[in-house]
Amino acid sequence: MGRTRGLKIAKLFEAQDVTTGTPWLRITQLTVPMLLGNIAQQLYNTVDTIVVGRYVGDNALAAVGGASPILNLLLVLFIGISTGAGILVSQRFGAHDREGLARVIGNCITVTAIATVISMAIGVLAARPLLRLMHTPPAVYEWCADYLTIFFLGIAGFVYYNILSGILRGLGDNVSALLFLLVSTAINIVLDLWFVAGFGMGVAGVALATVIAQGISAVLCTWKLFRMRKHFHLKKSDLRLDASCVRGIIGLGLPSGVSQGVFSISALLVQSLTNSLGEIVMACNVVVMRIDGFAMMPAFSIGVAMTTYAGQNYGAGQTRRLRDGARQGILVALVMSAVLTGGILLFGEQLAWIFTDTQALIGMSVQMLRILAVGYLVFGVSQALSGFMRGIGDTRTPMWIAIITQVVLRLPLAYLFAWLSRDAEYPNGRPESLFASLVISWTIAAVLTVAAYRRKVRKLMKGVAQVQGAQA
Repeated sequence: MGRTRGLKIAKLFEAQDVTTGTPWLRITQLTVPMLLGNIAQQLYNTVDTIVVGRYVGDNALAAVGGASPILNLLLVLFIGISTGAGILVSQRFGAHDREGLARVIGNCITVTAIATVISMAIGVLAARPLLRLMHTPPAVYEWCADYLTIFFLGIAGFVYYNILSGILRGLGDNVSALLFLLVSTAINIVLDLWFVAGFGMGVAGVALATVIAQGISAVLCTWKLFRMRKHFHLKKSDLRLDASCVRGIIGLGLPSGVSQGVFSISALLVQSLTNSLGEIVMACNVVVMRIDGFAMMPAFSIGVAMTTYAGQNYGAGQTRRLRDGARQGILVALVMSAVLTGGILLFGEQLAWIFTDTQALIGMSVQMLRILAVGYLVFGVSQALSGFMRGIGDTRTPMWIAIITQVVLRLPLAYLFAWLSRDAEYPNGRPESLFASLVISWTIAAVLTVAAYRRKVRKLMKGVAQVQGAQA
């Protein structure tokens, strides 16, 4: 009995073939570890925020939030590599292409090494000019600069964890990625308290703790991949850049990187608007975005799970199973998002109190969370279907939808609402403008994504019908 249980547990840490079984159950099996992992990933930033807010002050809280848009902007390249790698890995795994799988993984490792060096240099050099461009208040400028400099000097751990865990997820092994992230999160929490509360290192201590913890998670992912010889055997020759493989990774990943870049640029420009509204609104934005990050986790998790599910089934030629999985994946996303969003609405005040005991800041944060709550369900739908389209190789459609909704729509709306809501208390506009514009952009993105998905499925099924007719 004990041995049987041990074998079942060990199987959780292996690659998972999702081309068989009930679609919604398979999607849920992929999603739950991903959701827990995303929550743990969010804890990195959340614990940083709690520690600096409690042990340093509200200005330090604003500093960590002010650095986040720049980090997201300069890390979009790796989002693209990770997405392209995950799609190719899932498709090769679904097709049982052992040699092709090893070649994709080897090229991902090499491409990531090159991109890491470039991003390290750009990040360190660009941090201060970008902070000035964003009109970062003098009270938090140096703290923001310290945080960014330390993070980019130690960026390798963050990058390799995200790329290698993306490969593991493409293989269906979300549990190993989750375990390694939980280990590094625990280390991050301990180091945060040690460096900030113990040594008084402030914002710099938070950044250093994160860099160390992420490096450990990257080492663990590397160890796991080199033990998966049942599915592929990585040779030195696989590390040499292969033109077709690199084109595949970049071709599939670049639109996803651009999509993330659009979100980051949009956030960067909105952060500039946020900064102009005052330090209390900056601090409120940090608190809301940290809590909001947890509310969005089910949608993000379903999106990545759908990419793996669609990629494997697309590689295996399971066309009808793709359509069934997309429909059932939307239902899973709606249920998960509704449950987590309800919890945030019920306990919003208590959650905000974790970050600060300033009553005015807590009240403002709860009000903003109530505005955002309207958009979480539609966001889940768009993420699930975007993940589906990426899995079958269409990464451009989600990119264009992101550009339309985040740049063409959200940015002008945020500034327009701010201009229309100016008053004596908020001469540059009210904070509600930041979040109302976001909800509207999410809603329109969901409508466009559903329309694109329906067109894609019709085309897919028409192609299958033509092949079957030719065979008959």
